[in-house]
Amino acid sequence: MMYLTGFHSIEERIKSDRPCGPLLMAKAGPRAKEIVKLAIDKKIRIDRVGTFDLDGLAPNHRGIALHIEDYGESADISLEDFLANLDDEKKDVLVLILDEITDPHNYGAILRSCDQFGVALVISRNRRSAKNAPIISQTSAGAVSWVAQAETPNLVRAMEDLKEAGFWIYGADMDGDPLHKVDLSGRTALVLGSEGAGISRLLYDRCDKIIGIPSMGRLDSLNVSVAAGVLLYEAVRQCSATPY
Repeated sequence: MMYLTGFHSIEERIKSDRPCGPLLMAKAGPRAKEIVKLAIDKKIRIDRVGTFDLDGLAPNHRGIALHIEDYGESADISLEDFLANLDDEKKDVLVLILDEITDPHNYGAILRSCDQFGVALVISRNRRSAKNAPIISQTSAGAVSWVAQAETPNLVRAMEDLKEAGFWIYGADMDGDPLHKVDLSGRTALVLGSEGAGISRLLYDRCDKIIGIPSMGRLDSLNVSVAAGVLLYEAVRQCSATPY
């Protein structure tokens, strides 16, 4: 069984109308009471439990926990369906490809930025991606319930499918061209590599261009979740006419 324990992650999951429940409640502070009211409005079952029992089910709880079953077991949408339903007249579409991001804290933080900057789809490889649902949901502040995600066994093939649909693929690397000098408008897919090794060679060689974030620091690179926020912001800034 899987439980969400963060107030934001529980609230956003309930608001999203994705299947969930019951909501387990051991103690009801002011914030918990707000969430209970929301759950009642959404007709989600609420079960009273003892604190000791909840400790055993969800050790990091704050008085409440929401039972979920689906996150991490299947993708939200397939890439094929996403491309098939893409509006032909929509000029600016932003997609993020995550190449072996295994730290759930980084994955969750990236999803939070994706929600803020209007990313249409996050694509990851299903065998290697971070899979700790409670940490991802809590770190993303509930954004996991809103950001569309697709899993694929073959990221190279996914990149080729995106190119056929008119996307330009930009890989992120510290030695790439300064991102503010690269046109990131239009149908854009950004590729972020793993925390240690970066983008795998197979994907790197298939990118249309490699871009980087100019740095004046002494360290060799930014944390991948911080880099994601900077890259996504610049892409959206260049598409300022698009409402995000």
